[in-house]
Amino acid sequence: MDDTQHGAAERAKFREMKEGTAEDWAIIGGEYMAFAKGLPDRVLDHLKLLDGDFGGFPVDRLEHSLQTATRAHRDGRDERYVVMALLHDIGDTLGSYNHPEVAASIIKPFVSEEVHWICQNHGAFQGYYYFHFLGMDQNAREKFRGHEHFEACREFCEKYDQAAFDPDYDSESLEFFEPMVRRVMARPLASMYAKALAKE
Repeated sequence: MDDTQHGAAERAKFREMKEGTAEDWAIIGGEYMAFAKGLPDRVLDHLKLLDGDFGGFPVDRLEHSLQTATRAHRDGRDERYVVMALLHDIGDTLGSYNHPEVAASIIKPFVSEEVHWICQNHGAFQGYYYFHFLGMDQNAREKFRGHEHFEACREFCEKYDQAAFDPDYDSESLEFFEPMVRRVMARPLASMYAKALAKE
């Protein structure tokens, strides 16, 4: 099977990065740009893995995500916030012990510092509603008391996240949110690769 059948007509020649040339990195940079454009597709595909995964909850994880995003959207939140609400639990599959951090890492280049902070820390704030039933500290969120985004995260959990387990709620579909995901992820607000992206 030749290289073109693997989707790469040209490849860098180095065996160690320190041997790389400008020509090598031109090849890699071109591949990177093409791959990065597919991020929204990969994110949407991964969200679909949550379909049918109930984990004992009244609704499956996909419906919870859709319901959280729908509630935020109907409350007038902007697209970056709504996309965060949609993706806030996307880490459940691969980050079972730290899912908020996984989701926060995915959205970080595309959202404000506040929206990223909400996503990264929503687990501790959500715990207010159930940690005490599991022998955990219900007030774990209090370690963040005084932080400038404390209230924003508390509000996200109260209004959208903890409220999004209603089997009778009329959520929007994943297809409804797809254009938002694509718009938000079209170009990062901040990235260590910003200079390379600017050449595009």
